[in-house]
Amino acid sequence: MPKESDPLLARTKTLMRQLHIHARKGLGQHFLVDSTSLEASITAAELSSHDVVIEVGPGLGVLTEQLAQTAGQVIAIELDERISSLLQKSLSRLPNVTILNANILDMDISNLLQQTVPGPSSDYKVVANLPYYIAAPILRHFLEAKIKPQRMVVMVQKEVAESIVAASGKMSLLGIGVQIYGKPSIIKYVPAESFHPPPKVGSAIIRIDVYKQPAVDVDIAGFFRVVRAGFSAPRKQLRNSLAQGLSISPDNAAELLNKAGISPQRRAATLTLKEWAELYNCVTNTISIEN
Repeated sequence: MPKESDPLLARTKTLMRQLHIHARKGLGQHFLVDSTSLEASITAAELSSHDVVIEVGPGLGVLTEQLAQTAGQVIAIELDERISSLLQKSLSRLPNVTILNANILDMDISNLLQQTVPGPSSDYKVVANLPYYIAAPILRHFLEAKIKPQRMVVMVQKEVAESIVAASGKMSLLGIGVQIYGKPSIIKYVPAESFHPPPKVGSAIIRIDVYKQPAVDVDIAGFFRVVRAGFSAPRKQLRNSLAQGLSISPDNAAELLNKAGISPQRRAATLTLKEWAELYNCVTNTISIEN
């Protein structure tokens, strides 16, 4: 928990006064004011002068400045036009920082890199304190992009972080959506008091080391149609939730699960990625799962 003497807290309050900025709850704006948490993100990213970093939601630019000291280039995407304009002025002294006023979900990552990064390299990392309300879509946007990041170090809501890193038994649709593309781990828990203004929930910094290839060899779109079907009624036994999600009978669903070596009485949260892949193969060899 930051103290009033924490220079980051003092600086944030000063910047907000000088720039006449008030946090916009509708955009999930909570500014990190805990120096130790800021340092934890920087350390976990393992940056070098060769790295290109994409930051989503730079806020007052405190993390942006820290990233610029180590990374070769920082591309900060800010949805709030007012803050984006202020950052373009306040960070203009940093030649390796580009501020863009845009919604990251509307941006093609390949085009973004081509337009902002000199040279043929497409390697990049994502380091950001993500707005809670849009964290999951942003994670999917990067992990499902044609050009994926090497690593992501992001601040998200505590419950979301724990869902992402959960093992089978507590697996979620989001957890599968992340773990098929990379290995997630929690770096640090961050209490609500570490932000100004404080949110109503705690946060956590997670690191995702992205695989060169997905963890299982499947057609991704078809795979997730089966996974979503399995999670369509997550509290039910798989024979029932899968039947509901695929519009087949429970008996047919049980037969598919047995072929995959999975007990029809299990629930979606207990399956591993490999078991989902085996189930996907059994399903696609038996029925059509096209939308």
